[in-house]
Order: sequence, then structure tokens, then C-alpha cells
Amino acid sequence: MDQRADLRLILGSGSPRRAELLGQLGLVADEVRVPETDETPLKGELPLNYCRRIAAGKAAAMQVADDEVVLCADTTVALGRRIMGKPVDAGEAAAFLFALSGRRHRVITSVIVRNKAQSWARDVVTTVKMKRLSDIEVNSYLATKNWQGKAGGYAIQGPAGAFIPWIQGSYSAVMGLPVSETAGLLQAAGYPVYGGVS
Repeated sequence: MDQRADLRLILGSGSPRRAELLGQLGLVADEVRVPETDETPLKGELPLNYCRRIAAGKAAAMQVADDEVVLCADTTVALGRRIMGKPVDAGEAAAFLFALSGRRHRVITSVIVRNKAQSWARDVVTTVKMKRLSDIEVNSYLATKNWQGKAGGYAIQGPAGAFIPWIQGSYSAVMGLPVSETAGLLQAAGYPVYGGVS
């Protein structure tokens, strides 16, 4: 018997990539609720602390019923101590890409799963190397508009994947949801990821 009928999975994110990655586990959220959160970094805040705080803030903003399990996440691109959020325009996206060009950076994804009584959290940090970018490469990428709404101004699964020769860590976490760790958190919260088969 499929025990999922007993619990409803709520995705606290409007990201189509996170919904797609949940699909890799054979899961479809029963409902999507996007929590309202202020994602402005605090002065001097380190990237990992920022990412944890935003994910926790999203989870805390969710109303959770007795039969619900909520999944929230935040993904941040960090160059040293610098937090690279979603660029406000093409100019900022270009600045981010040129800063990342030829260097290694970290992509941090914090995931929180909670039910009415308790929450479970994991941070996944992946090191990403971006090749040295030319003006032509950056300008042609900006023209795709794929930078919009993307932390650091790029998405590894889009055209910018051609700029990434090497990663160490979780590819799905760079996309926005570490699939393996998310499955573990959902199981800890009592959600039967594999249809109740252990």
C-alpha cells in the first residue's frame, strides 16, 4: 500500500527546477506554496550562514497542517566571503560572471524539511570551477536571458553549463536541490519517498 496518502508534500518554492528535481525521486508536490521572505544579506553575513538563515526563514513562514510535510531550500553562490544573489539586471549578471571567470567558487544549498512538530536540515556545499570567459561568451550568454532569477547569474543546467568544466560535489545541489540529501530528510520526517518501501 502507498502510505503517501497519509501525508501531503508541500513544496515551499516556486522554482521549476526544484519541482523537476523532486521528480527524479518520483515525487510530485501535492501543493506549491511560495513563502514571503526578505532575502537581503545582513551586514558581514557569511554565505553559509546566509543560506541557512534564508532557508530557515522560508520554512518558518510556512503554515504546516498535521498531515503535511514541507520542503524549503535556498541556493547561494559564494566567491570567498562574497554572496552573489540573483542579479538585478544584465549589468550585474555580467559583473558576477567576470568575477567568477577562471576561478573556483562554492554553491551552497540549504534544505529544510519540516512537519508540524519538528524540522530537519542539511547544507550541501559544492565547489565549481568556471573557465576563463571572453567578452563574446559573456555577451552571448546575457542575450539568452538565462541569467534572470539565478544566483550568481547562471544556471549549470542551462547554456552556462558550457562554462563549467569541473565540479566537486552535488550537481543537483548546484541546480537548487540536492536529491540524495533531500530524500534522506523527507524520510526522516516520515514521508515515504519510496512509496513506503524501506
